[in-house]
Amino acid sequence: MFVQKKKMNFLDSNIAQVVSEIVERKGFFLIDLILRGTSSKRVIEVFIDSSRDVSAEDCANISREINAELETLPEIGSDYRLDVSSPGVDKPLKFLKQFPKHVNRKFDVSYLSGYETKTLTGKLLRVDGEDLVFSSGNNEIKINFNNIKKAKVVISFS
Repeated sequence: MFVQKKKMNFLDSNIAQVVSEIVERKGFFLIDLILRGTSSKRVIEVFIDSSRDVSAEDCANISREINAELETLPEIGSDYRLDVSSPGVDKPLKFLKQFPKHVNRKFDVSYLSGYETKTLTGKLLRVDGEDLVFSSGNNEIKINFNNIKKAKVVISFS
């Protein structure tokens, strides 16, 4: 879980725990949690993903559950805005478990090969354990997930 905040206080830790537990219980995984704003105008941004596509209804259901649980925390009150969404196709993938649903899609990938950073644009053919196999030109390129610096689905309108 990624929480974009320098130092988490007790309330932020409680929010992170509530969000994480609900997202996991619903069968999704937490991609990012951003806590910003002030105590009187707090903004809670939750980004979720799944092995399948995430619908607006999925986000609404999770948002309702998180809201219901947050309202039981006396220190938060009702002075917050909660946004729950999927990370969107323009965001780089952060976790290995995000890749299987993107098999046969085109990617821009930046990865480490030895001590050098390389890039490729290619189609994800398969996920073998922690290895991602891409086709680029007439070549198959196997990249261990741990060597990927950035992987982003290329949006195609064809």
